[in-house]
Amino acid sequence: MTALRLDLIKNYLRPHRNELFIGGISLIFVNILSVAIPMEVRDIVDDLKKGFTFFDVINKSTWLILLATVMGGVRLISRQLVFGVGRQVEVSLRQKLFDHMLGQDPAWVQKIGTGEVITRATSDLENIRRLLGFTILSLTNTLLAYTFTLPAMFSIDPLLTFFAISIYPILLGTVGLFGGRMVKQRKRQQEALSALSELIQEDLSGISAIKIYGQEQSEQKEFKKLNNRYRDAAINLAKTASTLFPLLQGLSSISLLLLIAIGSGQLSNGSITVGGLVALILYVERLVFPTALLGFTLNTFQLGQVSLERVEEILKNEPTIKDNENTINVSKPISGKIEAKNLSIKYEDSPRKILNKISFTINPNEIVALVGPVGCGKTTLARALGRMVNIDKGSLFLDDYDLTDLKLKDLRSYIALVPQEGYLFTETLTENIRYGKPQASIKKVEESASEARMIDDIKGFPDGLKTLVGERGITLSGGQRQRTALSRAFLVDSKIIVLDDALASVDNKTASAILRSIKKQFNKTVLMISHQLSAAAACDRILVMNDGEIVQEGTHHYLINKDGLYKSMWEREKAKEKIQS
Repeated sequence: MTALRLDLIKNYLRPHRNELFIGGISLIFVNILSVAIPMEVRDIVDDLKKGFTFFDVINKSTWLILLATVMGGVRLISRQLVFGVGRQVEVSLRQKLFDHMLGQDPAWVQKIGTGEVITRATSDLENIRRLLGFTILSLTNTLLAYTFTLPAMFSIDPLLTFFAISIYPILLGTVGLFGGRMVKQRKRQQEALSALSELIQEDLSGISAIKIYGQEQSEQKEFKKLNNRYRDAAINLAKTASTLFPLLQGLSSISLLLLIAIGSGQLSNGSITVGGLVALILYVERLVFPTALLGFTLNTFQLGQVSLERVEEILKNEPTIKDNENTINVSKPISGKIEAKNLSIKYEDSPRKILNKISFTINPNEIVALVGPVGCGKTTLARALGRMVNIDKGSLFLDDYDLTDLKLKDLRSYIALVPQEGYLFTETLTENIRYGKPQASIKKVEESASEARMIDDIKGFPDGLKTLVGERGITLSGGQRQRTALSRAFLVDSKIIVLDDALASVDNKTASAILRSIKKQFNKTVLMISHQLSAAAACDRILVMNDGEIVQEGTHHYLINKDGLYKSMWEREKAKEKIQS
């Protein structure tokens, strides 16, 4: 094990050093008693050879029972303390992991996979708990058992002790031989489990698509393949373990056979007493269990090491989007002005710039539409405003404040981003609408729903605002989901609202009504990204994007009377509406 991993384990255990200290003292006391009891048995057996009374047997038996009871009680305390430390570390580490994941970039979460993250936050943490609980207890107890027991055995008969422990180097060599293989097998098992969890999560999230395209059989085949891979990995590990553990136990038992065989000769020539031989047998039996358990302990230790690496891999990943060292506090209310200066964005896996040196200004309380062909960079611009993607310093401003100089928490309180697929939680409509303001009153919830033209739909539900929307809002229509997400944005009362095709599933009439409501009732800056040019026409101004650049800008009236992309898009939309009508 590398020094780094030792430091990690120390860091995890340091807050619990008091419990570990008491647990360690208890283990030492248990091992002292474990050595003392066979010695007492030796003396009792040798004394009984000289003659005994009924009361002698009662007294000596009571004394042994008392020692065994005290040892059992102290052992229970030590186990509770050390195992408890493992549980506490598991809980605190799970919280740390969850907090860390919430700070990660959305792209990172999508890249690593939800199922993989869930596996590391559940089964891997359980393995770390066993590493820091059971493994530490078992290894410490084994070390103390040998430390206290071997001197006691040598004091009774060095020759018999030598033969009794002569088999243990072979036993430890066997453990080392199997160890490397078990580490690799355990890691393959964890990776197979992660892939299985990822598939389950994806299929449950995309169950509708699976049904629509009739891909149940295809997904079943994929699951069977991953399931069999996990089975094979688990069986291979089980084969190795089922070979190692009986082998260890068998090797450990050979020492007991050697002791009995050679000890019988020692008894006949008077080199050892019956009590001494009984004590040695008890000592060897005492060493058999922790030695045989060493294989299982090693397995758990190796599994914990693999899991520790997997969890640390997540904890070491630093988000690329975070507060810089010189963030500023905004001392005055935000007016809502947005300005871009040669804003360029390029994704790591893309050969071209998604946004290419775009510049524009949106004035406070202005409602501006952003239109353009699919893939021209509209959504990237929306995500840039909320710093959901990386932006260069000096390229995007809010009220003349560089976005990279603002705290992320503050920035996202100024800008409410409503995506096309607004995520809804498996909660009631009330809880979903006031997600950004959990303490908001029902009256405020109703007002926000009304402004988003969702209140009539809510009144039509049997349970009204108490209606459970299901996972990702599955019980609602596309338009209802979008208007619920819009209600949430209205409730948080941010100065700027960015609608990223958030009205795509809403008819033109309702979309126009929502925009009129924003104009009439709100004092906000609105950037509306949309493919619905009829809705865009109601905005104060329109920005037209194509291939990552702003190619036109102006009012609807100005743009439809000027040759260019917007005019051709408008004519296509009108022609399509005419055909459909």
